[in-house]
Amino acid sequence: MESNIKKTLRSSCQALLRPIASVVLRCGMTWREFSEISKSVFVSVASDEFGIRGRPTNISRVSILTGISRKEVKKQRDLLAEPWDAVSPKTTDATRLLSGWHQDPDYLDDSGLPLPLPATGMNPSFRSLFERYGGDTPEQTLVKELLGADSIAKDAEGRYLALRRYHMPVKMDAGRIRFFGTNLFDHGTTLCNNVAGEATQRLFERFAVDDQVHPDAVDEYRQFLDERGQQFLEEIDDWLAQHRVDPNESELTPVRLGLGVYAIEGQLPKGI
Repeated sequence: MESNIKKTLRSSCQALLRPIASVVLRCGMTWREFSEISKSVFVSVASDEFGIRGRPTNISRVSILTGISRKEVKKQRDLLAEPWDAVSPKTTDATRLLSGWHQDPDYLDDSGLPLPLPATGMNPSFRSLFERYGGDTPEQTLVKELLGADSIAKDAEGRYLALRRYHMPVKMDAGRIRFFGTNLFDHGTTLCNNVAGEATQRLFERFAVDDQVHPDAVDEYRQFLDERGQQFLEEIDDWLAQHRVDPNESELTPVRLGLGVYAIEGQLPKGI
């Protein structure tokens, strides 16, 4: 039974991580950076949610639960206590090169801005910059990636210009990324509650899906969902507005309630 649960959990994790990896990669974050965040979250959750008889989880128990050494657990707890997240020194070759271009005095003008660089020739040049900071990626592959993402550009003289300090493979909006995180958190928290919580405290969570729908019905479905889904959400919004805490009731602590509606399209990943 236990092995079946682990097998199912593994495939479920592979499914839930795919959309996360898709956004993370588009923003230029490496798996090492994501791994460090994951380690920190594991320590945080184990510390907050797995204490015995209501007491905080001690370092040894967190280490047992997470498989992370006691020394590393303490380090992560110290980092979590800081007002900002520690940034991993490991980054992509593209970002390392851009960062060097913005920080290395050999590649800055008198104002401290990145110099336009000829492709080759005497230092400073893009070739010398690449040799210093380009890492293992072939130079032309890196140039193509940077140009394609508008991280660098070429001027009329054929010189390379640094447009960004941090490589982002696909242009992303910070507000949308935040919504991505908070919406996944809300949905995931509801699912976690319903899977691991008390049966009497289950939260509303339903879905309707069919994998045998005629492809010609896609546009009609989207229009139907836009109309009916929006109508339903507006009803929920009106209900919530009617039950907001009165400003005069200062002794009350408001609670956060709401509903998320999302469309389902496409097949599940293989093996799920």
